[in-house]
Amino acid sequence: MGARKKLRADALKAERRTIAFAKLNNCPTSPRKMRLVADLVRGVEVEQALSILKYTNKEAAIRVEKLLLSAIANWQAKNEGKRLEDSNVFIKEIKVDGARMLKRLRPAPQGRGYRIRKRSNHVTMVLDSKTVAAN
Repeated sequence: MGARKKLRADALKAERRTIAFAKLNNCPTSPRKMRLVADLVRGVEVEQALSILKYTNKEAAIRVEKLLLSAIANWQAKNEGKRLEDSNVFIKEIKVDGARMLKRLRPAPQGRGYRIRKRSNHVTMVLDSKTVAAN
């Protein structure tokens, strides 16, 4: 392995130590509704994001709050001995993608059937720390 490639790999490993992520797959909410909630907390510090989600009056906020708590637990497992408050952890990235679609038929006039698409989504959340620990 070349020296440049090894340095890049070491830098990537060091960056992976500070970030933590969590995924929510096949959430039965439409991606459009979930993106409204995701946009509220993107780039916000974790404590503030938890309070925003707690008082947001949307069903998707409950699922995103649970996902955020999971991501915080993953961050704490990676960074043992560090306090969450001191590290200034924030939501670096939150991404909402479309998932599988359940297709149903609803009876319509004159013997026709209207198609109903029950959408679902995948949510990926990445947490990062603003302070860089000196090694």
